[in-house]
Amino acid sequence: MASDIEIAQAAKLQRIAKVAQDKLGIAEKHLEPYGHTKAKISFEYLESLKGNKDGKLILVTAMTPTPAGEGKTTTTVGLGDALNHIGKKALICLREPSLGPVFGVKGGAAGGGYAQVVPMEDINLHFTGDFNAIGLANNLLAAMLDNHIHHGNELGIDVRRIQWRRVVDMNDRALRDIVASLGGPGNGYPREDGFDIVVASEVMAIFCLATSLDDLKKRLGNIVVGYTREQKPVRARDLRADGAMTVLLKDALKPNLVQTLENNPAFIHGGPFANIAHGCNSVIATQAALKLADYVVTEAGFGADLGAEKFVDIKCRKSGLRPNAGVIVATLRALKYHGGVDVKRVNEENVAAVEKGLANLERHVDNVKNVYGIPCVVSINRFTFDTEAEIEAVRARMKALGVPVVLANHWAEGGKGATELAKTVVELSDRPAKPTLVYDDADSLWDKIGKIARSVYRASEVTADTKVRNQIKKLQDDGYGHYPVCVAKTQYSFSTDAQKRGAPEGHVINVREVRLAAGAEFVVMICGDVMTMPGLPKEPAANRIDLIDGKVVGLF
Repeated sequence: MASDIEIAQAAKLQRIAKVAQDKLGIAEKHLEPYGHTKAKISFEYLESLKGNKDGKLILVTAMTPTPAGEGKTTTTVGLGDALNHIGKKALICLREPSLGPVFGVKGGAAGGGYAQVVPMEDINLHFTGDFNAIGLANNLLAAMLDNHIHHGNELGIDVRRIQWRRVVDMNDRALRDIVASLGGPGNGYPREDGFDIVVASEVMAIFCLATSLDDLKKRLGNIVVGYTREQKPVRARDLRADGAMTVLLKDALKPNLVQTLENNPAFIHGGPFANIAHGCNSVIATQAALKLADYVVTEAGFGADLGAEKFVDIKCRKSGLRPNAGVIVATLRALKYHGGVDVKRVNEENVAAVEKGLANLERHVDNVKNVYGIPCVVSINRFTFDTEAEIEAVRARMKALGVPVVLANHWAEGGKGATELAKTVVELSDRPAKPTLVYDDADSLWDKIGKIARSVYRASEVTADTKVRNQIKKLQDDGYGHYPVCVAKTQYSFSTDAQKRGAPEGHVINVREVRLAAGAEFVVMICGDVMTMPGLPKEPAANRIDLIDGKVVGLF
């Protein structure tokens, strides 16, 4: 069978103006085209939608990811196509891919097989320049901060207490910890510093949570870049950086409209990682989609423990959005992996391993259904080597939990292969849903991380050394206690140990570091050994990517 990029390159794309008009009723005058197949939607048009009734919001999440991959984005695209296939007006909302995974291990994030968003190469590479704008805004603030200190430091910033880091949208371990400003007085004051990847930056989080340009500017101004010797916070607006940062982001904040292989509309906007950030596409895109379609399918990054928890506790809490139904993506090979099978042998039949690995899926189902209060369906992303005995084992266990199981074949058949899933989602979304938050605003920061750890991760306790506990207490005392908590941890386990497969419980969550995101209005708690600047693997995907006879090859 053809590769993902070969399928995408063979697709017959429509002009994006035609997709916008025919599928969403958006006139061409409201589009800002980036070529013939990509466009941004004007703010004036988005403003005109505010009186429209909201459609239903469908959240796609997954079991704990494995090295083999589960196909969550592929399912999101396939479900959107399937809903349109059965006569529903549907729109999908996805995050933009980061170049770190594209050239690293994971690859792109445009779906796969016959359930893709296109133009695939553009989406996975520079797209409409949003990430470039976010990186530039972030680094402009860093430059203005260092420049202020160099030219007299009128604000009295303590160079030992600078909080703001530079970013680049690439996995580069050499930049995790650096020494900046070497070379003499003309280059500033030498200090230890470091880079994060763009998708982990607070500017990305702000970008995805802002509801307007005014809200964006306000949030950017609230960024705390450092502290004075008297422990007083210094904000981006104190450096008068918020205006210029907003200018860099003014066009990027408009949602991007593209299409699926079946010429159905898709918003792709924003792209925070879910293991180190809140992992959801932009609020602006999701809210606009709900005004334009009867069903909006969106995804939260990684498993339901990381992505879905932050979707509910950060994005929904801040925006008022509430999902009507959830889809939990599973694969039999992932179940076997969590049942202890080596990743090289997950394509072989092993019912016993499936039954053992179901503990992981059960935990995610329990979280979505009972902790978050969202009606859900398990969607098995089907492969040719899956056997009936293995599928029956999943059905039997999920039946006991009162959760339907649907086989989806959208990877091979597009929307037609996910029609049963679409019908199930429509039925589920008609049921009364009362999504619930894991913790209350009034809970302390320490209580919030404790509730997440115990109810979602099934940990026995949360620990932190004295320095971190004091930092959390100071944030609480400084008035940030009402903020949500954004947990940064490995995506490969409910615990902080990536090697603990299945559904570990009774483990300990250690908070290694705390970062205030005052503009995004949450507190990041970094747990275990997760990195905010990943590194490339021994054999990066970049080794396979090339330009042959003017055509991109090797991208996936």
